[in-house]
Amino acid sequence: MGKSTLMNTILGEKVAIVSSKPQTTRNRIMGIHTVEDKQYVFLDTPGIFKPRNSLGTFMVKAANSTMQDADAVVLVADTGKPVSDIEQKVIDYVKRTETPCILALNKIDMYRREQIAETIAAYAALHDFDAVVPLCAKNGKGVDALLGECEKFLAESDFFFPEDMVTDQSERQVAAEVIREKLLRTLDKEIPHGIAVAIEEFKVEGKLCRIRAEIFCEKASHKGIIVGKNGEELKRVGSYARADLEEIFDMKVYLNLWVKVKENWRDSQRGITDFGFTED
Repeated sequence: MGKSTLMNTILGEKVAIVSSKPQTTRNRIMGIHTVEDKQYVFLDTPGIFKPRNSLGTFMVKAANSTMQDADAVVLVADTGKPVSDIEQKVIDYVKRTETPCILALNKIDMYRREQIAETIAAYAALHDFDAVVPLCAKNGKGVDALLGECEKFLAESDFFFPEDMVTDQSERQVAAEVIREKLLRTLDKEIPHGIAVAIEEFKVEGKLCRIRAEIFCEKASHKGIIVGKNGEELKRVGSYARADLEEIFDMKVYLNLWVKVKENWRDSQRGITDFGFTED
């Protein structure tokens, strides 16, 4: 749908990973956008879906609890696609709680005006949104209009965060997520959803950052696919991830990747807790 792409565009920095695969976002990710005397705090959540394991249950809980804490909800939907169960659940929530909701129709560059109008009409029949903003998260078109609508829900108060802060994620978390993003992009089918990344070492020495990361998968057969023939697949993932990390951290990165098997970790409460998926 483009939630993470939209937040990255607003912030002007990459704080959330992006993938075409569903359920990419696993944790709530905070993005902080400060402009003059205004500070916007955006919370990128996992999608809402029918969970099939303990990890899925955690993700849905994270999405629901985040909406409960928000002053307003921005529903990001694909223009030209019918309203799915996911969008309908968000609409049901904002109706029930009377939470302000802005509809952000993404990817307008891919559709004709008639299709955009049809999508707006379909959503308007379901809910009286506080605003409807057609936009393209990828190139930034319409993003300023969205911020203008979000500004209406800003409360008078001191800034909650320092002006130069853009996310609540640690550098270790950013590194782990960037590596997982590259795995999502290079691997097929269900394997990426059974992957977790743990940063075992993160050390900055001058303008060099040394990172040792362990990639966990659920089956021995998956490990072979991730590593690839003669280690070529893992090298490719490492090369892509290192390039992104060097740009994000503005320094040279030495990245050491290892692959291990932890069977069915997504089905175990202890397993997801070990990888940092906790309500805290």
